[in-house]
Amino acid sequence: MTRIAVGGFLHETNTFAPAKATYDDFVHGGGWPAMTHGAGVLKVMRRINAGLAGFAETAEAHGWELVPTVAAGATPSAHVTKDAFERIVTEMVDGIAAAGPVDGVYLDLHGAMVTEHLDDGEAEILARVRKTIGHDVPLVASLDLHANVSPEMIAHADALIAYRTYPHVDMADTGRACARHLALLLKSGQRLAKAFRQVPFLIPISWQCTNDQPARGIYQKLAALESEAVPTLSFAFGFPAADFRDCGPSVFAYGRTQADADAAADRILALVEGHEDDFDGGIYSPDDGIRYAMELARSATKPIVIADTQDNPGAGGTSDTTGMLRALVRNRASGATGVICDPQSARAAHAAGAGATVTLDLGGKSGIPGDAPYRESFVVEQLSDGKFLAPGPFYGGRDMDMGLSACLRIGDIRVVVASYKAQLADQAMYRYVGIEPTAQKILVNKSSVHFRADFEPIAEKLLICAAPGAMPADPATLPWKHLRPGIRIKPNGAAFTPPSPSRTDG
Repeated sequence: MTRIAVGGFLHETNTFAPAKATYDDFVHGGGWPAMTHGAGVLKVMRRINAGLAGFAETAEAHGWELVPTVAAGATPSAHVTKDAFERIVTEMVDGIAAAGPVDGVYLDLHGAMVTEHLDDGEAEILARVRKTIGHDVPLVASLDLHANVSPEMIAHADALIAYRTYPHVDMADTGRACARHLALLLKSGQRLAKAFRQVPFLIPISWQCTNDQPARGIYQKLAALESEAVPTLSFAFGFPAADFRDCGPSVFAYGRTQADADAAADRILALVEGHEDDFDGGIYSPDDGIRYAMELARSATKPIVIADTQDNPGAGGTSDTTGMLRALVRNRASGATGVICDPQSARAAHAAGAGATVTLDLGGKSGIPGDAPYRESFVVEQLSDGKFLAPGPFYGGRDMDMGLSACLRIGDIRVVVASYKAQLADQAMYRYVGIEPTAQKILVNKSSVHFRADFEPIAEKLLICAAPGAMPADPATLPWKHLRPGIRIKPNGAAFTPPSPSRTDG
């Protein structure tokens, strides 16, 4: 029987964010399933939207024996701690080594992990696994659409395959694609030629949505270029908040010949570069966005949904900033916002009880410039233990645990307050505290694009606002130091030049 070792370790790192990802963050998981070990991996990774779940389903259809090691993910944040990285990777590599001879390895990775001690987390993971299995055993990994892919990652893996949707509704499908590609490698016993290209400019995440052009058309063209000569082809938009050499978009192709791979990669690179102007869009200020939403809501039959994009916990945001809440209150709007992650306020609401009025310093506790706790009196409308199912297309049926939670009301505005952070990408993240999202005039979601998978069908219109937060909508505003020289720090932006050493340096 064909034996395949599998594991997962996912983190999207915003090196400018205030809080790091600890081992306990991976144990809990946040928006990911809680950390699982050994045989438990295959019990948890079933019928959910995750690369490992899709891979396992297809692998079992092939009759392969799967040898699971560890599966762990954490909500995006600043660097993964050295302790967390070493403990999880050691468990993964030791598990592969202990499995004995295997015919292949599949890893469910993100592609944008930076640790306290390593700029390129995935390159190190792949290198350690490669050293363990040798050069003859095929190693395939799925990556997030936001992967910051490096030449070293390409070198260590036989194939990397990235998601093609943002919102990421195809994570499981990408795992299935990895299983099909691994089956091809096992059947042929041959390696494929690799081509790797890096796009010369960063792309803001708000303009990476694959529901819209130009991203939609790019991925349609990419799929059409796949053939027997080029079995898989990927374009990763990159995650434009990781300050290291290989941050940015990239294209990677695998072909029967080097010429096949090069031709496919070059065509997609030219297509992406040709859309540089289209990736350079505009965003509303909090007050302008709320006032426009209120104007639209007067005649709308469905909610106006606003992305609080700079406090997106799916991009390293703290999920506790108060800029959009203040704008809602200031403009006397009607609607709901969530999720504000504030365990202290959640505990206070539970202590007071439903129906009580509590004065809180809500949110704003992360030290984000331009943000602060919002001191006000709120009515506690409903309480929750934070456990619920998120059935929408992004979370795909995951069991969620937001910890002690509450619905707080101020005026005609309701606020979801929780003890853990996760990107507001599912309507259930309102309903679990008694807010019906379809009945609201305005919804403010701490998300950039993933929310669209579940909210676009119920929205009259979608808007993007930029209140203070850890993930700037414009990457050119970040204090970059370590990018590769010459890459443009936004579409049509200035080329990056490394800062000159100060007199006190070295």
